[in-house]
Order: sequence, then C-alpha cells, then structure tokens
Amino acid sequence: MDWTRGHTIGHGSTATVSVATAVQSGDVFAVKSVELSQSEFLRREQKILSSIVSPFIVRYKGCDITRKHSKVMYNLFLEYMPDGSLRNAIHAHGGGRLGESLIRVFTCQILQGLDYLHLNGLVHCDIKSSNILVGESGAKIADFGCAKRVEQPGPIAGTPMFMAPEVARGEEQGLASDIWALGCTIIEMASGGAPWRNVSDPVSIIYRVGYSGHLPEFPCCLSEQARDFLDKCLRRDPKERWTASQLLAHPFLVGEFNKQVQESNSSSTSPTSILDQTFWNSLDEPESLESLVSVPSSTSESSAGERIRGLSLLSGPPDWDCDDQNWISAREDSSEEGDTVLDDIEYKDYKVSW
Repeated sequence: MDWTRGHTIGHGSTATVSVATAVQSGDVFAVKSVELSQSEFLRREQKILSSIVSPFIVRYKGCDITRKHSKVMYNLFLEYMPDGSLRNAIHAHGGGRLGESLIRVFTCQILQGLDYLHLNGLVHCDIKSSNILVGESGAKIADFGCAKRVEQPGPIAGTPMFMAPEVARGEEQGLASDIWALGCTIIEMASGGAPWRNVSDPVSIIYRVGYSGHLPEFPCCLSEQARDFLDKCLRRDPKERWTASQLLAHPFLVGEFNKQVQESNSSSTSPTSILDQTFWNSLDEPESLESLVSVPSSTSESSAGERIRGLSLLSGPPDWDCDDQNWISAREDSSEEGDTVLDDIEYKDYKVSW
C-alpha cells in the first residue's frame, strides 16, 4: 500500500506522530513511527490494538516498515482524530473545565471502552485526559504503549499523577488501577486541573498517592450523584473499587448508558469492504516482520453528540501531547519525503517477540 507522510503532529522520546494519506483512496490516518531497532513498545501496542475492536477505542489500521533516508522505520497506522485530546478540549472549554452533562457523556464512553478492555483481560495502565481522543462521535481511548494482559508480569508503567495507591507502591497493576485513573480523569474534567493539587514533583506524588492515606479532593461543583460515582472509583483498597461493569449501572451514568446502547443498536455494524477492521481481525496475527501488512481503511447523532461537536469546534488545534515530560511540540511541515515501503529486507539483526 502506497502512502505519503504529511505534517508532524507530535514528537516523543522515540516515536513521531504524523498525518498520512493513502495514495489510491485518499483516506487520511495517523502514523506513529520509530526506528525499527527501538520499536519494542510500538510493536507491543500494535499487537494489542490489532486484537481489539470497539467504537470507544481508537481504531488500528495496519502497520508497515519503510526506509526513510538511511533509517529503517516501523510505522503504526491509527484512526486520525483531528480534534485532538480530551485534555485539549478541557482547557479550551469555557472556564477551563467541563459541565457535568459533558462529563457524564465522556465518562460513559471511556468506561465502555474500559469495560471492553477488562472483559478481554487487558489493562490500559495509563488512563488520563491526554490519552483520550475526541471526535464528533465522542471520546475514544488511545495510546496503548503501557497496556498489558492482566496475567502478564512486567514493570509498573504509567503517569504518577494518575497511579492508584497499589501501583505507586509497586505492588500490582490490575484492572482496578484503570478505575482509579478514571476517577482522576473525572476530577480533571470537573476542575480543569491535576487530580492532586499543589504537588508537582513525581517522587512527592508517588509518596502521597501510595503512602499518605489521602484521596484526591472531589470538586465541589459536582452533584451528589457524581461525587458518589467518584467515591466508587477512588477507594484506596483496589478490592473495594467498583468494576467497569458495575459503574456503568451507577445512577450517574445509567440514563446516558442506556441512550448510547439504543443508538448503537440502531446503527449498522456490517463491514462495507475488506478494508473494514472486522475483516482484518479475522486474520491471524503476523508471525514475523516480513508478514506485516498496511491496511489504512476508508452514528446517529444525539444531543450529546451535538454538544461534543460544539466542544470540538472550540478546542482549537489538536493537542497530541502524550505527557508533559516526554512530548514536545513539533514544527509543522507540509510534507516529508523519503519513505519507501520495504517488501524484501533482511531482519536478522532485529529479533521480534510478539
């Protein structure tokens, strides 16, 4: 598949995110690129995203390997969300915070994405507003670089400000840790600021979260119902936190959830071509880098959808920052040349573990 790289929209310690266009179809998508020798995290993200399909998770569209000048690049293709992150939307909204009706809509959508992940044995490990992307249909979970299987051992990952107490102490990082992070994200939406106030040093944050016995301050602007929902998310004991499925039945969300389910049932989910994600998910995962393929593919709107559309129009340029410390703004270029798709290449120097 031939594609062209457009302007850069984000740059991290290793990966670069750009807008890209499929040559034949003209479809626009986002491409995350990194040198092949440093692509372990991106390949792990590809493995997870290629195995899941949900309207509340940013869609995986394929991957390939190209040569850019003298470098061999690994490219991950994703759904392009032109309105940027939830964090960007919060800061652009009047007063720097969202009203409770929008908080309810976004929380319900994020939670449906988490419920899908958790039912499939996956932990996201880094839920926060900058990892939630917003479009006309609402919020979608993105950035699976820290995600893992529940049973998968591994180091603790994520952002200290959103870590659950047991994660901050290095004890475990299970499904309940995503629920704690969701609670912190709700505080972000309601207050326009960090869930832990007056603490910026990562070491101080980890100590306060893990060992102080305190909880983040609940915004006073929230209703009693919303505060009760937060209470179910922000229990210091992970065994006492409600699950995603239980939270979807909480009075704070139940009306919004039922409305979204009805809208989902009224829309068609049948694939329209072999480029649809459901088709590719029926295929086996690639066993080697040589078998990687590139697959850029080509709802009814409720009042909540209209509110989201209005919010996205206020949000200004997309904010693709993954986190404050590791991502910087990148200069926008109209195009970048030099990407050549590699069909036949020696991979003996790069061992891949899927």
